[in-house]
Amino acid sequence: MVKVDLSGAAGFFTGAGPDYALAGLAHQTLADKSGLGADFTGWEELPRRIKETELDAIVAAADRIRARSQALVVVGIGGSYLGARGAIELLKPLPGEGDPRVFFVGNGLSPDYLCDVLRQLGDSDFDVNVISKSGTTLEPAVSFRIFRELLVKKYGDKADEHIFATTDARRGALKAQADEKGWPCFVVPDDVGGRFSVLSAVGLLPMAVAGIDVRRVIDAAIAEFEALDLRSPENPAWQYAAARQHLYHTGKRTEILGCYEPSFRFMAEWWKQLYGESEGKDGIGIFPASVEFTADLHSMGQFIQAGPRDLMETIVRFAKCRDRYAIPFEEADADGLNYVAGRDLADVCRVAADAVKEAHIAGGVPNIVVEVEQRNEEGFAALVCFFELACAISGYMSRVNPFDQPGVEAYKKNMFRMLGKPSSK
Repeated sequence: MVKVDLSGAAGFFTGAGPDYALAGLAHQTLADKSGLGADFTGWEELPRRIKETELDAIVAAADRIRARSQALVVVGIGGSYLGARGAIELLKPLPGEGDPRVFFVGNGLSPDYLCDVLRQLGDSDFDVNVISKSGTTLEPAVSFRIFRELLVKKYGDKADEHIFATTDARRGALKAQADEKGWPCFVVPDDVGGRFSVLSAVGLLPMAVAGIDVRRVIDAAIAEFEALDLRSPENPAWQYAAARQHLYHTGKRTEILGCYEPSFRFMAEWWKQLYGESEGKDGIGIFPASVEFTADLHSMGQFIQAGPRDLMETIVRFAKCRDRYAIPFEEADADGLNYVAGRDLADVCRVAADAVKEAHIAGGVPNIVVEVEQRNEEGFAALVCFFELACAISGYMSRVNPFDQPGVEAYKKNMFRMLGKPSSK
């Protein structure tokens, strides 16, 4: 289970501190499905549901792809790719022997990026997993059209055998195409928004193709959600949600998520979508930002240490490292590092993290630590469940609907008008 350490934030609390009573009411509102957006709270039951329905088919499809292809091209944007990419980069930053490479397209409109992917793909055998509730979102729809053409050029009348669709169960342009062409289909659940969908086929199929044990992920997620149903201030999701809301009301308007594992980068991107899209509404909300430590201590570190004091910091830590590596001894000691010779690099990293925490607190930045045991399937699942539940509780505490995103449509209307899209399309 995730552990939350608020000792680095406690000195910044005012009055009675975090409002755990309000966190409890928010949790009850979520459980009762009596709050705003209640139709989109199926993510809590999703791990158990997916295990009983689609998980076997997802694993079978992944095995089929892994047996015949050197690459999987995932077409999707926002919640249709960030969770899967975060999981793969966290758990499988380098493909193992026999693991296909996974490429993500459809999350932008850059021709340079697209052509870079095509060059890396080369003449490899590949499959496509297109992920879209509707099938008409411009960015993924354009990329899917391009990769369908490439599949036809490569495989001819067998091209449709290399397409897997993850879409609405009953309706939409992509569902209609899939039914017509006979593409295997997986479901984007009606009661789960995109940013909460990583534990559905949306995230699980690409993860399984990359070699991640998705059965372990789902079993761990089931156990984590059960543990997080604790109705008490001891619940780490209450602690995190209540602390960040309290700090927000003391003027800490930006939350910086950091981690000392470079492979966490796209998990932070997933977190930014989860919290930014859920809470940034009605003129309020905590702005989610991220950094990669220790690298960003030599760039953003100055700003965090001595810039505007409207920041709070949340650090994700893994209690155990996967690997060990001792710093070597050098007789000449030209770099003056023999004082750490023989120490494990993980130990030095922990000391650096403690030093940064102490410095940032002294500089006026409250520090929250979120810890899981290890960078593995169980650790990933625990973080997903924890951040999702805490996000919903935090959103309800701020009295917004955590499950809609009306502001996302503004740029689309302008873009379609400028591109000359027919009004009937």
